[in-house]
Parts: sequence; structure tokens; C-alpha cells
Amino acid sequence: MKKHSTAKPIPCFKRWSRTNYAVFASLHRQVTIGVLAVGMSILLLTTETAAAQQADTSGVSRVMRIEPVGVTGTRLSPSRSIQSQTPVFDRGTEAAAPFQTLEDALRLSPSIDIRERSGKGVQADISIRGGSPDQTMMLLNGINFTDARTGHQTHSLPIDMDCVSGIELIEGIPGVGAYAGAVNVRTVPLYRNYLRLKAEGGQHGYGYTNLSGALTRDRLVLFAAGSLRRSDGYIHNTDFRNVNGYLRMTYDSPKAGFFDFQAGGQGRRFGSNGFYAAYNPDQFEQTATALGSLRWIKEWGLFRICADASYRKNFDRYEWTRGTPTNYHNTDNVGAELWGDLQWRGGSTSLGGDYIYHHIFSSNLGEPMAAPRGRYKCEAERHVGNLWLRHSMRWRRFAIAASAGASFTPYGTSVSWAVSGRYGNGGWQAEAGAAQSMRLPTFTDLYYTSEAQVNNPNLKPERAVTYHIGGGYAIEKWHASVQFFYRDGRNVIDWVWRDELTIGDRTLYDKWHSEQESHLGTFGIEASGGYRSDGGVVRRATVSYGYLTTSRLSDVRTSSILDYMRHKLSFAAEIRFLRRFSLAVTGTLFDRYGFYNRYLRDADGKLLTDDKGRMQTEEVDFSPYFLLDGHLRWEKGIVALHVDLTNITDTDYCDFGGLRRPNFWITGGITLTIR
Repeated sequence: MKKHSTAKPIPCFKRWSRTNYAVFASLHRQVTIGVLAVGMSILLLTTETAAAQQADTSGVSRVMRIEPVGVTGTRLSPSRSIQSQTPVFDRGTEAAAPFQTLEDALRLSPSIDIRERSGKGVQADISIRGGSPDQTMMLLNGINFTDARTGHQTHSLPIDMDCVSGIELIEGIPGVGAYAGAVNVRTVPLYRNYLRLKAEGGQHGYGYTNLSGALTRDRLVLFAAGSLRRSDGYIHNTDFRNVNGYLRMTYDSPKAGFFDFQAGGQGRRFGSNGFYAAYNPDQFEQTATALGSLRWIKEWGLFRICADASYRKNFDRYEWTRGTPTNYHNTDNVGAELWGDLQWRGGSTSLGGDYIYHHIFSSNLGEPMAAPRGRYKCEAERHVGNLWLRHSMRWRRFAIAASAGASFTPYGTSVSWAVSGRYGNGGWQAEAGAAQSMRLPTFTDLYYTSEAQVNNPNLKPERAVTYHIGGGYAIEKWHASVQFFYRDGRNVIDWVWRDELTIGDRTLYDKWHSEQESHLGTFGIEASGGYRSDGGVVRRATVSYGYLTTSRLSDVRTSSILDYMRHKLSFAAEIRFLRRFSLAVTGTLFDRYGFYNRYLRDADGKLLTDDKGRMQTEEVDFSPYFLLDGHLRWEKGIVALHVDLTNITDTDYCDFGGLRRPNFWITGGITLTIR
């Protein structure tokens, strides 16, 4: 007999009550929340639903004593940005993907260019939309941990993919920091209470062990992870040993507010075959990173205040010839932020400010010290501050936001701004915006000098205005989006090759020189689409494409800006079969613009030189290449077995000119999860 029922509207709440969740516990039904504002690291929830206990927010660890509920909402940015964030990775939909490292997860994005110098995440540069790695801000749970010395170290976060719940690209951050954009990595435990052990092994003496777990007691959540990854290397002097340790603890006090603490440490040792000079196979580097932050959030009715403090320490030892230390660096990055917002009839208004202190002791970066401290002969420091006012409001299907601010740096005071607008109609959404951004020269840009490089202490901040327009459509299991952007850059910094360079009364030959391009325009198109399902054989199938072009002259040889990823076409698919098996594959076609100089050698491998003793080179264009990776998994109970296949097509390729990347590499392992 057919039942007749009357459709009832889903109740909507404009605010989230933190008092024992009594209302939600009594409903036992789907709930839609209009505004979910519990922190600065908030997951974008579009057309998909999420279990309440798995929502990725600053308050993710709050104990939910209710059944899973559907949640939709507007995400707040973990930065000064007023524009929407672009999802790059989500654990819920891509847990089975063949991602062994953070770099693997970023590589598929059409917005991000990952240039690795070795394998398994040993050393990489992260660039956003044709920018340089120095123009990328790196956030961990909304906290800025960008390294002031060099973009080569910014990505060195003490976390593994088992810790990562999501990654997003943040655009349009006015003020100092994110010239090209920011990457925010979020860490959330897999379950409320669990213990997981993962062990892997494979070719080239590869080994990986990871121990992680979480403990939840009422309003307290403790999450910790530690790992060791090592390899003998796939070619001469590419061995490595990486150790990570990470802890995150949250506590939600009904009276005192929400506290979020995180800390971690990392140690890396790796052979650097050709990393910073392709003709030298015997380089070596060792780094050590320690970081920590504490965030506090407190609400009083319609008003909320947030404060956080952070610290990152980074040590670096570089050896031109392995076993003979050449350069030492000791960098401190200290940050603090305070902001508050008010929800009122006219929208949401936020006022805030942040302060950053950068300092370095070095053997060759900075101003000479009157009295050297051991191996350190130079030092430099600077103070940076930002003040900003942001307002956003909604009217029917429209949402608009704007911000204005001021930045205070050693180079003077600068004004910044950003505007953004969005329109949504059912599954359709359109957005447009513009933002002004800037970044300061790194300590390497200002001071680094070697046999091949000449520094430039007269560099000024880079500035840019980025415009974007785009739209998307999502219905049930299908989604698609497209975006156009243009970045108008000024005083863009890069290392430029000069056959002859005159500085004062000196004439130098064959040098890289830190210089500024007066103007650089970057235009790009990004499109993506796909299918996702919670059941059936095919669980996920997505495709994305990115295109870039710049106004940079092709007759200028630079170290990074000219070698941008012109075309990138990626796909990913996941299938489930035979009840307990899953297979995920990813493939990407890369086409990098630009060329590099290949060093010529004789039959015995010795470098060829001319009659003046200069090394002989030839120009080689970057060639397009295709990479295919796969992940096969079997699960039953607490046990999971997996096999990872990297570069299945055994492609010969390089991200940097002359630096050979690994060919086919197979690894496998076991995971034990106790809940």
C-alpha cells in the first residue's frame, strides 16, 4: 500500500549553539545551518553533506553527541582573504588516491605547479598560477608558517598524508605575504579514538613507518603522529632520511572558549645530486624544522574574538661537496594575530591585525656581524604588520565582500584592498573579484652570493593586482567549474642569467643576478569536472585542465618565473570491486614552457670547457611528458594491504632542467587500524 506523506521543510538555524547541542540531539533529523562560524580553518561544504563529527573546522574536535547531520554553510577564510577557496584535496573523496606525500596531492591541481628535485617529497618548490615558490604562502590549519629565507623550505611541514584531511588554495589575500596565493593544509584525526600503524617498503631501499592516533575525552581531543621515511636513492647521491613528529590538541571550554594547540618537528637529510647546480652531482643538504602555534576563540552572543601566536625555527646545512659543510642558516619566524567580528543585520564585519618577525643567523646571508657567533658570520631581521577591515553580506542569492587594510614594512606603509561578489541559483554559481597583494624579498634574494650568484640588496617588494571570474555547476553526483584570471605584477623578483654583468666598477661573467622585472602579466584558464558516488563500482572520475601564459620576454633566462607550466591535463578515477578491493589511478600530461642549459660531457663523463675554462652547454626545451600512478588496496577488519605504482609508464622526465626524476617505482605495505 502506498503511503502518503506531506513534505516538511528542513529547519534552518542562523547560529550554532554550543550548549550541549540539546536542540540538535532532540530533533533526530537533517539540519541545515546557515552560518557555521567556529574558527578560521573551515571546510568548504558545497553540494556534499558531511558527518558532524567529521566537519573540518578549528573546532573539529568538539564532541558531537548526535547522529550525523547534513551541514551546509559559508566558509570563513583562515586569512585576510575575502574570496572563496579552491579545494585541492579532500580526504573524504580521495582517500584511495595514490598520494604518498603532500607533493603528490598538490601535483594534480591545475592551479599549482610542483617542481621536485628528487622523489618521495624530498625537496620541492610549490608555485601558484605561474608565480615563484617565494610568492606562495604556506598555512597549517590557518596558521602562517611561510619561511622568510627561501621558498625551497616553505613546504617542509612535519606532517604526513595520514594527518591531512584537506588542502585548499586561498586566493586574493591583500597585504604582505601571499603574492600569488596561499596553500592551507588541514589536519584532523581519522576517528575520535583510534591507533594506526602503517609500514611500507619497496624499490631503491625504500622504507616508511607511520604511527598515529587520537584520543577524545569529552571536550578534549589529542591527535599525534610520527613517521620515518628513507631510501638508498634511485641514482647516485639521491638517498634520503626524513623524520616527522606532529601533535594537535584542542579543548572546548564552555566558559573560557576554544583552544587549539599544534606543534611539530622535522629532520631531513638528503643527497642533492644537481639540486642547485646541475653539473655537480655531489651536493648534500640537512634541514631541521620545529614549529608550534596556539589559537584561542571566544564568542559572546553575536561577537567573536580570535587570537593566535606562532613560531617556526628552521636550521639548514648545505654542502657543495658532501662531507664538507659550505653554508649554515638559522631562521626564526614569529607571528601573532588578533581579530574580532560582529554578526549584525547588515552582514558580518571583521577588524584585525597581525605581526610577523623574521630573523636569520647565517654564514653568508645578511649583514656582517661585528662579532661572529660560531659558524654564523651574518644576520638580518625585519618587522612586518598588517591591519585590515573586512565586511561581507548576503542579499537573496547574492553575496558580496570587501576589505581594506594597511601594511607596515621596512620599505614603508602600503595600502591594500580586495573586492568579491558571488551569485548562486540552485546548482549554478558565478563569482568575480579582484585583490591587491605583495610580498617582501626573501633573505636569499637580498643577500645570497656564491661562485655562480650575485645578490642584490636594493630589491623592493613585489606587488600585484589579481582579477578573476568564474562559475560552476553541481547537481547530485556531477560537478563542473571554470575560472579565468589575470595577475598584473610589478617589481617581480627572479634570478636572471647574465653572460656579462657590471656592478659598480666590476665586470662579472656568467652569473645569476637577483633582479626585478618592472611588469609581468600572467593569464590563465582552469577547468574541472567530474563524478562522485558513495556506492557502486565507479566511485570517482574527475578531469581538470590548466593553461598559463605570461608577458615575460622569451630571450631572458630566469631561474623560475619563465619556466611555468603552460598546459596541464589531469584525470583521476577510483573503482571498488570484489567487495574489499579498490583501485585508484591518476594521470597527468605536463607541458612546461621554457628551456634549460644542458652541460656537455665527454665519453668519460667529464665536463667540457672552452679555451677560457667555461663549461660548455646547449639549450634544451622542456619536453611534454605523461605520468601515470596507481594504488591498489584490500581491506578487511583492522587490516589493509596496499601496493603503490609510481610512474607506471616508466617516463624519463625532469621538473628542473637536467635533474632526472625517478622512473617506475613500486612500493607496498600494510596498515593496522584499531578503533
